[in-house]
Amino acid sequence: MDDDQLKPKIGKEFGSLEEAWMFWNDYARRTGFGARKHSSTKSKKTGEIITYRYVCCKEGLKDEGKGERQSSRQRGETRTNCKALMVVSYINQKFKITRFDEEHNHPLHTQDTVHLLVSQRNLSEVDACKIDLARKSGLQQKATFDLMSTYAGGKANVGYTRIDVQNYLQSKKKRSLKYGEVRYLFEYFQQQLAINPAFYYKYQVDTEEHITNVFWADAGMLIDYAHFGEVVALDTTYGTNSGNRPLAIFSGFNHHRSAVIFGAALMFDETTESFKWVLETFLDAHMQKKPNTVFTDQDQAMARALSEVLSDTKHCLCTWHLKQNGIKHLGNLMKGGSHFLTYFCKCMSKITEVDKFEEAWSQLLSSYDVHENRWLKSMYDIKEKWAWCISQNDIVFRRKNDIDRLLHMLKKNI
Repeated sequence: MDDDQLKPKIGKEFGSLEEAWMFWNDYARRTGFGARKHSSTKSKKTGEIITYRYVCCKEGLKDEGKGERQSSRQRGETRTNCKALMVVSYINQKFKITRFDEEHNHPLHTQDTVHLLVSQRNLSEVDACKIDLARKSGLQQKATFDLMSTYAGGKANVGYTRIDVQNYLQSKKKRSLKYGEVRYLFEYFQQQLAINPAFYYKYQVDTEEHITNVFWADAGMLIDYAHFGEVVALDTTYGTNSGNRPLAIFSGFNHHRSAVIFGAALMFDETTESFKWVLETFLDAHMQKKPNTVFTDQDQAMARALSEVLSDTKHCLCTWHLKQNGIKHLGNLMKGGSHFLTYFCKCMSKITEVDKFEEAWSQLLSSYDVHENRWLKSMYDIKEKWAWCISQNDIVFRRKNDIDRLLHMLKKNI
């Protein structure tokens, strides 16, 4: 079919309004603009639609002042009062094109970017099933979208964006927790509460009364934290449940160096607000007793929440996560018998003096010519969170201050 046949023409017939919309949207994709349904006119006698207007997504003008906010990024105009449109009317049991204007007053998209327009994005049931299968196999959102793009022959052929995948998975999380899982979860909590009244649980709901975050700690966890809660590790990499919801684990070590758990939370997402709620609830469960040190990964949302809720607690980075991030960002430096990772680990935990750390770090950058590497620069800026020699000095300094304050109080009371 040539381009002339694919272009709207006065008198062209459609069997339904849906067919007319698909034709207009397909024409919009090939031309390079976003399509939109505008308005309809109904018969006063029968109430059935007799005309329908399909327009460009930039039709009309944006309401003055609506949605205005301060931003460092200048966005293009979303409405330019574009007059391009197609009108279909119900004539002789058929919908026919009765008006067509093809002139646009704005630049059109190229075929490389037209797939990003809202009207061209559609996540079908088949696509949703493929995404579900990929997620059940353990793939994260980015990897899932990259896989779908590979199968489709490029991102432009997928039919949806990575944001659409994220929105779909988040909406599914809400549905999965709303229907069925909440009942089983709270039945478990009630059973534990009947066994031991010391069992603690709390949940958060959103404005639509949907469960978002859930925290719980049994009696053993509460007792363990009372004895061994000075140092706590907070990890959310246990997102292996069927709903792909982050499972946050508060853990530590007892006097036998055995791992113990101080609490757990099933989170809706890994945002600062969710982490703040989890941390505040954790403190509530443990009578507001704050740990001296918390070890986490490099999650920025978690770090911001910690700085607000546990501002007096020292925040350190887990060395295991740091190594994994190092492999992710600097894997090319660790190939072919390279000792880069060994030297990096030495800087983390094998050096006991700050001066020697600075010397070893400088030597590492020079040996592998990575002075300008952004990830290493960012790691050096927060070295007090992971370099053992610096963090230990800080802990000693904090304990000395605690002792000095205690001695001052004793002298004052004598």
